[in-house]
Amino acid sequence: MSQQTTSRVIMVRPAAFGYNVETAANNTFQHVPQSGQDEVKAQAILEFDRLVATLRDAGVDVLLVEDTNTPVKPDAVFPNNWFSLHEDGTVVTYPMYSALRRQERREDLVDQLSREFIIHQRLSLEIREIHEQFLEGTGSMVLDRANKIAYACISPRTDAEVLKQWCDMMGYQPFTFHATYHGQEIYHTNVMMAIGDGVAVICLEVIEPGLRQKTREHLMSFGREVVELRLDQIDAFAGNMLAVRSKTGEQLMVMSRTAHESLDKNQKASIERHARILSSDVHTIETIGGGSVRCMIAENFLQKL
Repeated sequence: MSQQTTSRVIMVRPAAFGYNVETAANNTFQHVPQSGQDEVKAQAILEFDRLVATLRDAGVDVLLVEDTNTPVKPDAVFPNNWFSLHEDGTVVTYPMYSALRRQERREDLVDQLSREFIIHQRLSLEIREIHEQFLEGTGSMVLDRANKIAYACISPRTDAEVLKQWCDMMGYQPFTFHATYHGQEIYHTNVMMAIGDGVAVICLEVIEPGLRQKTREHLMSFGREVVELRLDQIDAFAGNMLAVRSKTGEQLMVMSRTAHESLDKNQKASIERHARILSSDVHTIETIGGGSVRCMIAENFLQKL
């Protein structure tokens, strides 16, 4: 059985973090900055470095990649959308909704990984951009890696046909639904749910009513405790958490400080039965970028050479 969590992650230190008008078209979590670009960038880098330090202090192996100055990439801090790395040695690159974001794909990073890890195959789905069909990595999909299930809310950034292609290639089963928030389709599944060993966190209220109970039962069928989030906690990025491991094997549930503070004591207790909560303040990145801690972390399941 494949591992659900890993102690190796990859993070991209931003060179030009900022507000992306293209992604704001369907990301209701983005807000126009109230301060200058230099101040926004400096604060984002501070938040990024603090999260890296928090992860490393907890025993997580963080590969730190520097963003390139050109081309300018305001969302480079969210690498999990353009690539994913899998235990069987597969590297997948994805079709992205925003033309600006397509510039984040970096062959030099794939080459760097190939010198240290075993890569058996490379799957490139970006050709789908020609047909305006998108699947933004582990933003669009929340993966149950252990049981080979890809949970996905269909949206302008998560195309059902591309999802099926991915599942066919990777040996996964898709579990799809529609989810809306603030009257708009939720753009990424990972803002409303997360899966770890023994636990799943999800906001069922945003899912179409006829599939809420089915989704809950499906998650429970694999032996996971389901922690339900309230609607207001989605605004606090409580759905955008990620389960990782320390080098000693401790499961950690990583989230933003905003998300952590939004959880009630019962929700915290449920999560802490399975993982230690680790949080860090990424308020600027959340507010202006519209993504939180989970979006900032790309998991590395590749095996060492």
